[in-house]
Amino acid sequence: MKTYSQKTSEITRKWYVLDASSAPLGRVSTVAARLLIGKDKPSFTPHMDGGDFVIIINADNLVVTGGKEEKKMYYNHSGYPGGIYKKNLNDVMKIDSSRVIKKAVRGMLPVNKLRDGRLLRLKIYASDQHNHAAQTPEVYTLKKGAK
Repeated sequence: MKTYSQKTSEITRKWYVLDASSAPLGRVSTVAARLLIGKDKPSFTPHMDGGDFVIIINADNLVVTGGKEEKKMYYNHSGYPGGIYKKNLNDVMKIDSSRVIKKAVRGMLPVNKLRDGRLLRLKIYASDQHNHAAQTPEVYTLKKGAK
C-alpha cells in the first residue's frame, strides 16, 4: 500500500459559516482550526495547506463560560522595563470582538510556515451579515457545550 500525498492541483476548498453565539469560544475556535487545517478531509497531508475557508459570524455575541469575561487576561509588552499592559476579555471585546476569536484560533493552529496562510482564510464578522454569499458557504452546526 502506498502513502498518499496530496498535490497542489488536487486541493479543493469549501466555505463554512460558524456562528460564535451558538457555542463557547473554545468549541468555535477548535472547529474553525480543524476546518482551516483540513484535518477531517480524507486527502489530508500534513505538509500541504489543503484546508477550507471559515466565516465566523456574531463575534459580538461571543459565548464564554466560567466567568472568563473578568478572569481571562490578554497581555502586551512595550519592550521597556515595567511596560506590561493587561486587559481582560470584556475590555478586549469592547475594542474589537474579532481579535479574541482570531487569537484563540491562531493559538490552536500548528506553529509552522502554513499558519499565516491558514489565518488569511479565516473571516470574522461582528454581526450575522457577511459579504461571501457568492461563495455559497455551508452552515456548520456546532454542538452545545456539555454540562
